[in-house]
Amino acid sequence: MKKYNFNAGPSILPREVIEATSAACLDFEGSGLSLMETSHRAKNFQPIVDEAVALFKELLSIPEGYSVVFLGGGASLEFCMVPYNFLEKKAAYLNTGVWASKAQKEAKLFGEVVEVASSADKNFTYIPKNFTIPTDADYLHITSNNTIYGTELLKDIDSPIPVIADMSSDIFSRPIDVSKYGMIYGGAQKNLSMAGVTFCIIKEDLLGKVSRPIPTMLDYRTHVKKGSMFNTPPTVPIYCALQNLKWIKKQGGVEAMEKLAIQRSAILYEEIDRNKLFVGTAEADSRSRMNITFVLKPEYQELQDEFMAFATSKGMVGVKGHRDVGGFRASCYNAMTIEGCEALVACMKEFEKSH
Repeated sequence: MKKYNFNAGPSILPREVIEATSAACLDFEGSGLSLMETSHRAKNFQPIVDEAVALFKELLSIPEGYSVVFLGGGASLEFCMVPYNFLEKKAAYLNTGVWASKAQKEAKLFGEVVEVASSADKNFTYIPKNFTIPTDADYLHITSNNTIYGTELLKDIDSPIPVIADMSSDIFSRPIDVSKYGMIYGGAQKNLSMAGVTFCIIKEDLLGKVSRPIPTMLDYRTHVKKGSMFNTPPTVPIYCALQNLKWIKKQGGVEAMEKLAIQRSAILYEEIDRNKLFVGTAEADSRSRMNITFVLKPEYQELQDEFMAFATSKGMVGVKGHRDVGGFRASCYNAMTIEGCEALVACMKEFEKSH
């Protein structure tokens, strides 16, 4: 039986990316050594990092003055590193869910934090609009896609201060104007690579402005200066990211990824809105293209376990919703196919028919 991977992260990767990475783990470029045992200082590994950085810049049209670095620690470490490096007096945060809340909590350790808006009043089912950005803040932090709640900011924000964005789960799913951001970061395990590497796109002239001393490993300048090679980087996940970047370019770049994202999400949302058993959880104008969240209508709640068992029997993997929302979640990252979305829709229709 064919399986369709809707896991929220670590999540689906293109088959050819998995195969290329697997082959390198057996024999890296004919060296007779596994990529896993190859030194990050080896002459044949540095080109991997260089090409990955170059493709980042090409695919996202990153302007001059920005560096791309690969770090460990996941996006959660960036919750601390961002204020450590950028918060001098005050920072502004848009609170759209658990991860935004956690980022905001860390920032409070370093200075004053202003919450410009929050959707906590409705369990983060919408993206706040028409909020005021304080011009005296050092930066505005946003989480562009909220995997738990199925909401997404689909347009770049015009801001009078630098915008720092956690784009863990929607990077490379649409074109972005990088010049509108002071920094973009994310864990790669949702839409870029396997788990284990974090990407950071940093505007260089924003660094070195805070008065506090910063530990060497937590100072972005360390990693920019050393090109991600200050300490041993996560070599296999970086290689996997490179293979995925090549795959994105071959498919037609982020423009092609956005077209597919629109198609996939439309297929699922149309069925959710039509089906008599299900209802979407996110408000219509805030719906995510990456994470489609839905629940059974109140009168059908007793069917939850039955639907999960049914969907699993049909090859649907990872469709259980997060405990903060309940119900179901179909994560449709770049590697998810139209066929996979149609298979889930067929599953929902069959379940509806039998009830």
